[in-house]
Amino acid sequence: MGLTGWSWLFLGFYIGLMLAFGWMGSRRVKSADDFATARSSYGPVFLAFAFAATVASGATFLGAPGIAYEIGTSAIWLAFLYPTGAFVGILICMKLINSAGHRFGSRSIPEFLGDRYQSEAVRILVTLFSLLMVFYLAGQLVAGIVIFETMLGLEPIWALLITATVIGFYVVLGGAHADILTDGVQGMVMVVFGVVIVVLFVTAAGFDGGIPALLANLKEQDPNLVGALNKTSPLTHSWWAVFSIFIAHIPLGLLPHIGNKIWALESDRQRKTFVKLAYVFGLTMGMMGIGGVLARGVLGDQLLAEGAGGNSALPTLFIALFPAPVAALLGVAILAAVMSTADGLVVTASQLAANDIYRLTLVPRFSSHLDEETVERRTLAISRVATVVVIVGCAILGWLLRSTNVALLVLMGTGGMMSAFAGPLVLGTLWKGVTRAGALWGLVSGLSVFVVTHRGLIAADWFPAGTLHSIAVWLEGEAPNPFSCAAMGIITSVLFTWAVSKVTDPLPERHLEELFRTAPEAADLRVGRN
Repeated sequence: MGLTGWSWLFLGFYIGLMLAFGWMGSRRVKSADDFATARSSYGPVFLAFAFAATVASGATFLGAPGIAYEIGTSAIWLAFLYPTGAFVGILICMKLINSAGHRFGSRSIPEFLGDRYQSEAVRILVTLFSLLMVFYLAGQLVAGIVIFETMLGLEPIWALLITATVIGFYVVLGGAHADILTDGVQGMVMVVFGVVIVVLFVTAAGFDGGIPALLANLKEQDPNLVGALNKTSPLTHSWWAVFSIFIAHIPLGLLPHIGNKIWALESDRQRKTFVKLAYVFGLTMGMMGIGGVLARGVLGDQLLAEGAGGNSALPTLFIALFPAPVAALLGVAILAAVMSTADGLVVTASQLAANDIYRLTLVPRFSSHLDEETVERRTLAISRVATVVVIVGCAILGWLLRSTNVALLVLMGTGGMMSAFAGPLVLGTLWKGVTRAGALWGLVSGLSVFVVTHRGLIAADWFPAGTLHSIAVWLEGEAPNPFSCAAMGIITSVLFTWAVSKVTDPLPERHLEELFRTAPEAADLRVGRN
């Protein structure tokens, strides 16, 4: 049996397993809150696998190796710095989000921030900005296209339909429970896969002379492929570009589709264990990027010459190095990475419609006469319908952007969200003094800077020779680098949040005292929202 046959065999087993977990998740869903958060349901080890799997998406398993395939060893910075930045953010914010989020009864990050700042305006703005995650989900579907097309020989349209249908089916069934159950199992597979990639790179599989032979091969292809920086790539052309990878990913673990998993942890006492394990697992998965360096050595520039781009570097490497059964099994592991992030995104996007728009915005204004049981029943129904709508919309977007590098497509959405949320979420955890106005300014300023810089809306020829012209030239050079643009947005969000908070009215002292308490008997915080 050839590669295609083995791939279909493993794929059938994998899809059956995911659907089974979807059914298991559906048995646990008793309310809209269960569907949204799976609150206090999982231990630190299993949840750490699930959490790390959600952070490590198709961008990690296809996009990052694709970048490394194109720019060489300088991309190794991405493998180390993106998980490190993400888990620094989690370490900073988890205590407050976990404890206060339970007391709020929060079902989403927008709802949590609305309660944190006693502001419906903050909640609505965060909800609207969270819609940028459609690019993130589209990136996962593009990754699914690559896997099905490369390993199964399917036409791209069928690859897209299969990926979207499987995700939609088990998430509609089980919501957050299905998301976490499937992600936990997929996370275990992905960690093993990460170890395999590290071993392949360290042993320089395919080269008799080990890593020196691999580096010599890369240098012969292009001297820029070897070294700590690649001067020809906007992603790693300077030390600022490298540092921006770390800065840009600090809020990543707190984005709506990831941060809501914190509430599924069984006990507050398990936080440290959870974070340590999640970081180790996440760093192991992050090593996928170095597989792209090996792929460039083994395959040469054939993918670029064929116009295929780097997205298919890792699965093509497997086909070149391994027998068909092993290559097919590893291909399914990549599909697990795609699914593990996509399902979390779908659950979160459905909550933007069901919880943040319907339950918290429309019901108080137009249906306040409804009893709580009716609202909960309708919220659950809307969650499931919204899941289907989100999948269909993102499938269309993914099809239109299918030629874009998965990692860079993902950053179109996450870069904007991370830029906006950094001030209100990260600084708002570290400092009690963040005000309602400071949070709003942080949201708007961070996203604005990301959009303006990444879209290259500032032209150098607007300014005469001098300091402003030099700054504009630098910004033009950074525009193609979403990590750099996100880092600038994050810094701006934090600065505006701090500056405006210093000169505007603070939140009520009683609210702040209760907010930053960790005792489980803390009073309900849903007061004074405006």
